[in-house]
Amino acid sequence: MYPSLNPDALGIQVGFEQGLSLAARHGFSGYHFNLREAAKLGTERVRELAETHGVRLAAWGFPVAFRTDESSYRQSLAELPELARTAAELGALKTSAAVIPYSDELSYRHNFDLHVSRLKPVAEVLNVHGIRLGLEYVGPKTLWSSGRFPFIHTLVEVLELCSAIGPNVGVLLDSFHWHTAHETADDLGSLTAEQIVDVHVNDAPDVPTDEQQDLVRELPGATGVIDIGNFLEAVRASGYDDSVMVEPFSRRLRDLPPDESCAETMSALKNVLLAA
Repeated sequence: MYPSLNPDALGIQVGFEQGLSLAARHGFSGYHFNLREAAKLGTERVRELAETHGVRLAAWGFPVAFRTDESSYRQSLAELPELARTAAELGALKTSAAVIPYSDELSYRHNFDLHVSRLKPVAEVLNVHGIRLGLEYVGPKTLWSSGRFPFIHTLVEVLELCSAIGPNVGVLLDSFHWHTAHETADDLGSLTAEQIVDVHVNDAPDVPTDEQQDLVRELPGATGVIDIGNFLEAVRASGYDDSVMVEPFSRRLRDLPPDESCAETMSALKNVLLAA
């Protein structure tokens, strides 16, 4: 597994080239990037920048508006083939999206069917270009219980959705959501490398599991609330050997200069990867 930087996840607002430079300076082997921005730069220029900085293009943000109105969804879906072609030319063969764990309008089954109907065409477009789609389940009870109808918020549930959508669809594993879903390493034991598209790591404040708030987190290993060692060992046992990204949603990190924020993040990520 190798460390990848997503500046947005740290609250750092920089352009493509500046982000690659940050990743290179702080020892990140990979980079999570904005595909639309890369497409505007052009594949030749993007490849040149990545090679110059010695950083791999690990994954890109999901560009399809599948949670919005039908018109917005159709428009973004129509733009996907060209974007997917660009990603394939860059060798960046994975993207991911989070599944909102509740709805105020749709029952579980109706919401499930809507996700399948909207994401199956997306997966088919991506599959043409050899691209995998990762779906992230969101675990905190404070979130999935906040709407009228709870929706997918566990590994078992998201795997059912992945299976219903297509063969190139797998899970984005996030240690925070794994922890808040009350899951253990045993729950990850049956996963294969092919089922894991991407991995996020972080830690949590020292509050009861069911009181955790989705956007209040810490750097991996900072508090020890999340058993990050067992999490990463289970991921490694699956055969997964791809990018690992930190997503701490930390106000303190957001207030730091970009280089300091990246240095702290890389140090924390390196420590937990070595420990695993």
